[in-house]
Amino acid sequence: MPAERDHVDGVMAQITGVRADDRVSKALSFRLLRAARLLETELRREFDAFGVGLWEVELLGALKRAGPPYRLSAGQLLDSMRLTSGGVTKRVAGLERKGWVRRDIDPDDRRQILVSLTDEGLARAHEVFGMKTQTEARLLGVLSRAEQDRMNDDLRALLLDWEGPDGRA
Repeated sequence: MPAERDHVDGVMAQITGVRADDRVSKALSFRLLRAARLLETELRREFDAFGVGLWEVELLGALKRAGPPYRLSAGQLLDSMRLTSGGVTKRVAGLERKGWVRRDIDPDDRRQILVSLTDEGLARAHEVFGMKTQTEARLLGVLSRAEQDRMNDDLRALLLDWEGPDGRA
């Protein structure tokens, strides 16, 4: 056991009647949840400084990852973000009001709506994702590259088991 104890060690010291193997998985679960919450809290704080919310970053990211011309159909956004059509519509409308995306009718299928990053939206995406990368590096930099690689491998194995290779289980 490491010399320094964290909050989870204190919580686990208070939990009784749990088998040793179950204690290990319970402590790991607590730590994963706490780490995810702390990372999300810090990212939200950083995003607030840019006037952008976490849900907006997710949509900007989906469009940016699509590559030039930074456009996806509403259905593709729905699949990428795993939201309802109403949820995607609400988020697109919010970014459209900010001037970061635009909606166009697909010239090849007039029943489809295409959502594209505007020049302003692309510039904002570059700023936000640059800051996000710096924040992640700062927060996770306490771990060596080898430790980060090992943690990535371990978490990948969990996610593959839980949700499959396409993340849709």
